[in-house]
Amino acid sequence: MTVQEAMAQGVAPRRGGTLQMMLTPEPPVLQIGVNQQGPTLAAAPKIFQGLLTFSPTLEPQPVLAKSWTISPDGKEYVFTLQENVKWHDGQPFTADDVVFSIMKFHMELSPRARAIFSLIETCEAKDPLTVRIVLKQAFQPFLLMFDATAAAIVAKHLFDGQDYRTAPAVQRLVGTGPFKLTEWQRGNFVRMDRNETYWKPGQPYLDTIIYRIIPDSQSRRLALESGQVLLSQSSDIEPFDIPQLRQRPNLEVETKGWEYFSPLSWIELNHRVKPLDDARVRRAMSMAIDRNFIVNRLWFGVGKPATGPVASTTRFFDANAKIAAFNVQQANALLDQAGYPRNAQGVRFTLKHIPLPYGEIWTRLSEYLRQAMRNVGIALELESTDAGSWARRVGNWEYETTINFVYQFGDPTLGVERTYVSTNIQKVTFTNTGGYANPQVDALFQQARAAAAAADRARAFSEVQRILVEDVPQIWLMELSFPTVYDKKVRNVITTGLGVSKSFDDVFIAG
Repeated sequence: MTVQEAMAQGVAPRRGGTLQMMLTPEPPVLQIGVNQQGPTLAAAPKIFQGLLTFSPTLEPQPVLAKSWTISPDGKEYVFTLQENVKWHDGQPFTADDVVFSIMKFHMELSPRARAIFSLIETCEAKDPLTVRIVLKQAFQPFLLMFDATAAAIVAKHLFDGQDYRTAPAVQRLVGTGPFKLTEWQRGNFVRMDRNETYWKPGQPYLDTIIYRIIPDSQSRRLALESGQVLLSQSSDIEPFDIPQLRQRPNLEVETKGWEYFSPLSWIELNHRVKPLDDARVRRAMSMAIDRNFIVNRLWFGVGKPATGPVASTTRFFDANAKIAAFNVQQANALLDQAGYPRNAQGVRFTLKHIPLPYGEIWTRLSEYLRQAMRNVGIALELESTDAGSWARRVGNWEYETTINFVYQFGDPTLGVERTYVSTNIQKVTFTNTGGYANPQVDALFQQARAAAAAADRARAFSEVQRILVEDVPQIWLMELSFPTVYDKKVRNVITTGLGVSKSFDDVFIAG
């Protein structure tokens, strides 16, 4: 937001002040690429920047790239960079930093970036402020890879020739962003202070951002209510605390700002475990679940019921491709037809289930699912574990059912395809760990990946969504929309499709 836009709303940006926030859980490092966890993706964009960011409708907006052109055949991208940008250590930012970040740093560190940047045939610095990229084939969603959370630009002079994971710059962060990391007391707080040589004149408005590390959820709520902190993000606040916080006149509860990530939750199914290899069983399990109950009674209206594998906020979502509605009677009939009668205890078969160990709300969800499955004769046995063990077990296929949620990154090729194509069946978390395989689905995702025209991609994605809602490879539950709760005197909090994962150079505290 420009000063003129702010003035038009009757609020002039105020310079100064400290914004106290929270970071949950505390990440091991804040170097994007080395660490891709949610807390890092929220905090690090205050220090590091990408070439672009994205509006709530996922239109590209300039950051380190002030303009760009795309050739008519969709293969050549030319980025013109901002002038007079300096790294926090005073060195000039140039096109060489961009080429290094894309072709070396993120190609090595990020599986998601590597999959897309491997399409690059040429990436070169035409001059200090111009980067030219030529793709081997047109790739329509290519620009979506240039936000800070996907491909933060790093300083070549600090990383080139070193082990990127252990280089000194991983701990002593140097970016181009509006804030510099000045202090990190582990288990207590992360402090960032204004970059006085920031390239946007007059910004940032804030003097300081402090992220408090508060492990207990009720203590986080009290910190927000008491004004000790002015902003909570992501999973800082449990959904069942949101109704009370909405009643507080000084607080704003915002669920926008997740359009780029579009997290979608589901019951993750291991297709190697019988009878989960039977589409009729998967469909019946899906029909046994009341998604409105999940959204309204467990998440208190924060989010919306899932209707298929693509979130409604993601490009190429097809509203006509919908999973079967909640219907216990039909679910029971389908299980009977599939050849799984109830025994004397009313049980058709037993499945083991690992709740997602990310807080109390996820435990409540699995307890509800156990009851829902019991209504159709399926016994769900809950097995508790910690976050590290959960990731290891899912990655090693050592599970029957669990809960997962995955970001979609604005386009099905970037965030949906990876869960369903047989070429991505790997022993790596957030791949096709379920082992689902359908040659027709593989072919359609490949068509959409290779098509240069959005209309051709839309046709392929609509067909793949139609097939997936019939096959039900995962049991989609809910489009998550984590609440951002903040004091109303904090302005410009949510202005892009990435919510709090932005630079905060335009955020200010009104007097």
